[in-house]
Amino acid sequence: MPIVNRVADLQPDIQAWRREIHQHPELLYDVHRTAAFVADKLREFGCDEVVTGIGKTGVVGVIKGKKPANGDLKVIGLRADMDALPIEEETNLPYASKTSGKMHACGHDGHTAMLLGAARYLAETRNFAGTTVVIFQPAEEGGAGAAAMIKDGLMDRFGIEQVYGMHNGPGIPVGQFAIRTGPIMAATDAIDIKIEGHGGHAARPHKCIDSVLVGAQVINGLQSIVSRTIDPLDSAVISICEFHAGNARNVIPQTAELRGTIRTLTEEVRGLVEKRVREVVAGVAQMTGARIDLVYERGYPVTVNHAAQTEFATRVAKEIGGEGAVGEMPPMMGAEDFSYMLEARPGAFIFCGNGNSAGLHHPAYNFNDEAIVYGTSYWIKLVENSMAA
Repeated sequence: MPIVNRVADLQPDIQAWRREIHQHPELLYDVHRTAAFVADKLREFGCDEVVTGIGKTGVVGVIKGKKPANGDLKVIGLRADMDALPIEEETNLPYASKTSGKMHACGHDGHTAMLLGAARYLAETRNFAGTTVVIFQPAEEGGAGAAAMIKDGLMDRFGIEQVYGMHNGPGIPVGQFAIRTGPIMAATDAIDIKIEGHGGHAARPHKCIDSVLVGAQVINGLQSIVSRTIDPLDSAVISICEFHAGNARNVIPQTAELRGTIRTLTEEVRGLVEKRVREVVAGVAQMTGARIDLVYERGYPVTVNHAAQTEFATRVAKEIGGEGAVGEMPPMMGAEDFSYMLEARPGAFIFCGNGNSAGLHHPAYNFNDEAIVYGTSYWIKLVENSMAA
């Protein structure tokens, strides 16, 4: 089956919602305008229940099917994220961001609009058994909004049994999807390293403990973890992206600071990398005589797709785009806080083609409105197929 005919009719409305949201980007949990827009639309559609303030500013809509529930699955959750990024938009579009320094550079405007479109259709037709819970989440971009909504009782309060997420994919042709069973996106951890040596004159390094040299040794040691500790068949990334030290060419600085990110695809490798990072930092400190303080902060866990739900999501995506429309993608080293939802309930996370667009988090990125009919149809058929009478 191709895209849902009614969705093609709704496409102009969904596109208009998307562009309205795009013009008014909001960050992290401060998505009050977007959340109000979503809640108003869900009430307008006739959802059986609309709840705001889940996970601070999250919105949940409940839609009950008109068919008697006779299958194992009675409540399904569909999730979209609402927050934008602190990036200055460079698209020059007529509907570009009206807020300086903020833009929807990851397509969450499209995610929200597509799920609103699905909610409108499902509330109109109710051609399914059981209950659909549409989840509009704040703070995906570093704020762990998914965890906050779960902490507020999202899964238990609404009785969610399975949960599904979707993200647009630049480089994937419009009308096609990509998914895989198991780890699909990485865990992300942050490291902050503060080095205190002994500063002095650049002409007398033997009287100093050079914090710059110590920092360089730390970086070299950390890079050896991936190349010499991790199995070559496993994946890990250690990137030190900030190195701050000194402000004069002839002064060896007393202190230096390093900041970076670590990405891994299994909990076993994640734990091993953390252990080795701590050992490397301690070893360099002992070797150089510098004092080194390490803050190792675990962030989003690995996003792991469940096998049965991934197989089902694949079948639905093929129903929308055709037999050749779904590819098995390699794991990505980017992170996604939908991982918390997949830890709480079985489900799957899929990528929907955005065509030949700029990459995610780029100032020239724009969600492709041609993808709307495919993503919205996917949501609808996911519900109707999973909870048929």
